[in-house]
Amino acid sequence: MNRLFLTSFCSAALLLGGCSSLSLHSESEPESGALAQEAEHAQHAHQEARHETVVGPVVQRGEALTATGYAVISVQNSRNPAQQRLLAIRAAKLDAYRSLTEQVYGQHLDASTTVADMTVQNDTFRTKVQGVIYGATLVSITPTGDDTYETTLSLDREVMQDLRRLYMTQVLSRGH
Repeated sequence: MNRLFLTSFCSAALLLGGCSSLSLHSESEPESGALAQEAEHAQHAHQEARHETVVGPVVQRGEALTATGYAVISVQNSRNPAQQRLLAIRAAKLDAYRSLTEQVYGQHLDASTTVADMTVQNDTFRTKVQGVIYGATLVSITPTGDDTYETTLSLDREVMQDLRRLYMTQVLSRGH
């Protein structure tokens, strides 16, 4: 359900990016230029309001986002056990950042299914996560079982809102 909502959020964000404004401004008509500037400002405010309508319900859920990442120690590329543990901690932290990025920006999903004779022949999925995360707090690094590390990160709600605003600003500016 969460991924469905995030996918809907990204789709809505991309649709909002298609908005553009037409500003007719003439150097000889300063009053009409001021009116055009006011209209452009009003349109930008309207787009921001639409952005808040899309993002608002997600932000209201809680004070902070949390994400957990996992990594297996024994598969790390080192023969030294201490180095393997450090690499697993690093990999688990990166996995947690990826999970946090999914929660903030959503996940791009590319899927393809081939059906022949009413039977699925091939079913492929590709996902892509892209974004910038700053201000995340390391909550815990915990060994889980004998061969796994678990890392948990937290992202403050206000920072998440800032990240989404920056993202939506970029999406909206691409449409102009």
